[in-house]
Amino acid sequence: MRLEALNLSSREAFVKSLGWVFEGSPWVAEETWPTRPWNNVDTLHAAMCAMVERAPIARKLALIRAHPDLGSRAKMAQASLSEQKGAGLDQLSPEEYERLQHRNREYAQKFGFPFILAVKGKTKEEVFAALEERLGRSKEEELETALAQIYAIAGFRLREAIEEGAA
Repeated sequence: MRLEALNLSSREAFVKSLGWVFEGSPWVAEETWPTRPWNNVDTLHAAMCAMVERAPIARKLALIRAHPDLGSRAKMAQASLSEQKGAGLDQLSPEEYERLQHRNREYAQKFGFPFILAVKGKTKEEVFAALEERLGRSKEEELETALAQIYAIAGFRLREAIEEGAA
């Protein structure tokens, strides 16, 4: 959907078009809708991220926890499947898969939410390196990083949806 159409859409149509951008959290689109009109994709993205920033910590954690584990073979949103495939996470060797699952579990136990990385344009080696590096951080640092990664993912999805007409 074009930005002009989104600016004129009803709340329901807007949420239907972009509620998927923030994984499993259509509330972000719903709460962003009243901030219309947006001049460009960047202002819309900033408005959506601002809604998350203003949300209480419990809602932020729910948003983070709505994301699938990287490399998971569980059912996940089409956008996540496509993004992970682009990073080669659908073609891991059995050893790589087990290593990633082990590190995902370790990360989730330490931080209480899944490891999130905007994998678009990254290789599986970069994914592994980021996971290893981020395991050494504090929970506060990682909460901020997870949200920043979610904002990056949402930005990719939003640009694709609006600029390529997928919304």
